[in-house]
Amino acid sequence: MRVVITGATGKVGGEVARLLAPVHAVDLRLVGRSLERAPQIEGAELVRAEFSDACREAFAGADAVLLVSAGEAADRLDQHRTAITALAESGAKHVVYTSFLGAGPEAEFTLARDHGATEQMLRESGVPWTVLRDSFYADVLLDFAGRDRVIRGPAGSGRCAFVSRRDVAEVAAHILRSPSAWAGRTLGLTGPVAVTLGEAALQMTRARGEEYEYVDETLEEARASRAPYGAPDWQVDAWISTYTAIASGALDVVTDDVAEVLGRAPRTLAEAVADPL
Repeated sequence: MRVVITGATGKVGGEVARLLAPVHAVDLRLVGRSLERAPQIEGAELVRAEFSDACREAFAGADAVLLVSAGEAADRLDQHRTAITALAESGAKHVVYTSFLGAGPEAEFTLARDHGATEQMLRESGVPWTVLRDSFYADVLLDFAGRDRVIRGPAGSGRCAFVSRRDVAEVAAHILRSPSAWAGRTLGLTGPVAVTLGEAALQMTRARGEEYEYVDETLEEARASRAPYGAPDWQVDAWISTYTAIASGALDVVTDDVAEVLGRAPRTLAEAVADPL
């Protein structure tokens, strides 16, 4: 079978490609912008393309496509629309899309609203689909902490079941090998337990042997601390809503979906940050 992986130069897409590389029955086509960063896999076809391109050729003949959501951008939804139109016109037989937990028009995390609209486009596309609604990635907490190892944001005492990127990649790779068994399913991918950011910082400290801290900010403090980046308002709002979504309780959700697909419990936050993608 031919499996097409978009975002193959990224963390999740690249790991999915590496997981599928040893499978002899899978013919890989890796799609991305900076192909020099794509995994070096013997026999894999490399296609340079972006969502903003007409990617019909990239999807042609695909038995399954991993559609990794586009990066943060003002035109992200337009990019997704272009890709889904190309999917439908190419005759691709199945698409697995990386969405976000609680995706929908009223989501507190503002970028999850784009995911909800994208899911609706998929449902209307005529292409069989599976949606992976990922919680926030545990690995990304390391990026949030930065060099000073301090996570800052208005999350209060809210909880989130952070999921390992490795688990998301393993779930995607498993489904791409036999997509018809998962057609029409929306899976919520979470870690095994929901934690506060203060608890997360403590687990990170223990897992990595260096001290991490969480500092709860007010909304005003959060906006002021991000002002030096010079980002547009929509992006600052998205960054801050990462934390307010946790504070709201919307992400205090633990599912069994990783275990259903993989037959084992999801990795803990400590395991994820000890061995991040």
